[in-house]
Amino acid sequence: MNHDTPLSPHPLRRLSDVRQRVLTSAQLRGRGVTAAETTERCRPGGAWQQILPGVVLLHPGPATSEERLHAVLLYAGRPQAARERTGGVPAQPGARKPHVPQPYADAVITGLAALTLHGFSGAPPLLSLDRIDVLVPRLRRLRSTGCARVLRTSSMPVPQQLTGLPVAPVPRALADAVAGLEDACTVRRLLTEAVRGGHCEPAAVVRELAQARLLGRPHVVDAVDSLLAEGRAIAEDRLYRMVREHGLPDPVWNVDLRLPGGPHLGGLDAYWPEHAVAVELDTRAPRHELREDDDAVWSEYARKREHLERLGITVVHLTPKKLRDALDQQATVVRTALMAAGDREPAAYVVVLPR
Repeated sequence: MNHDTPLSPHPLRRLSDVRQRVLTSAQLRGRGVTAAETTERCRPGGAWQQILPGVVLLHPGPATSEERLHAVLLYAGRPQAARERTGGVPAQPGARKPHVPQPYADAVITGLAALTLHGFSGAPPLLSLDRIDVLVPRLRRLRSTGCARVLRTSSMPVPQQLTGLPVAPVPRALADAVAGLEDACTVRRLLTEAVRGGHCEPAAVVRELAQARLLGRPHVVDAVDSLLAEGRAIAEDRLYRMVREHGLPDPVWNVDLRLPGGPHLGGLDAYWPEHAVAVELDTRAPRHELREDDDAVWSEYARKREHLERLGITVVHLTPKKLRDALDQQATVVRTALMAAGDREPAAYVVVLPR
């Protein structure tokens, strides 16, 4: 058998797709290539090479970035022997047949490689990465080797499909990348780009960093402070744009409210005194995503809102995500609150001060 002998049932000259240039040993056996033949072809100077244990690159020379990604996923996604022999997942009693094939089983690209696939300009080119991070379920017994760095986890994320590959969402990919970075400037640059580039909201990033127990690292804390400031600035810009583009009356911006001669009622991002309508941006994570030590913050927020509403002031609660994804809808919510002001009892008199 020479190097030009075709693989049954498909000849090599037809295997132009990357999934046909990188195959597992089991897939090769399914095409009629014995283990001995694979070993022979993978000898030094041969036409093939073993890029990872049980994964073969069907050409000599360096692998492309796409081939490396595919090889890492095939390595981490094994064992799939039964799946590869039968061309699908063996049916279980009462189980529904999957609608979409899962060639990589439970394996997800994460870390810097994932950020590069998401389009981060601050992430390195794929070919410059010595190792590609890949997530697998915690119970898998799999070691890092070659270009594959295996990260076992008890909380596998729901992957996004990018260029046909399962890739961790940006917040999770960021947390996995930050876990291996010590350079404060790089961490800050990546976190800032996540928000500035519109990839995700700060709260989602902070949640993943907290779950990875990274918030105790000083250079991560500093980067998170910059991240939250960046996120608030972007949300405020969206709020200004909403008022301007949707023809809402001009509010007073960034004010504090006080009762005459009484206590401080709290700060607001926008307030319409004639209508007693307030808008408050919430850049914190949703309530169910917070840690226990954030309970006091949310309790204070809830008390302020309840106090204002008892005084007859309508508080419209907006999140950065709502402003990003549904600006028109949020403008309608604010407009409705302003229009309903005439049907309410007059609000208590409050003193409005610049913040």
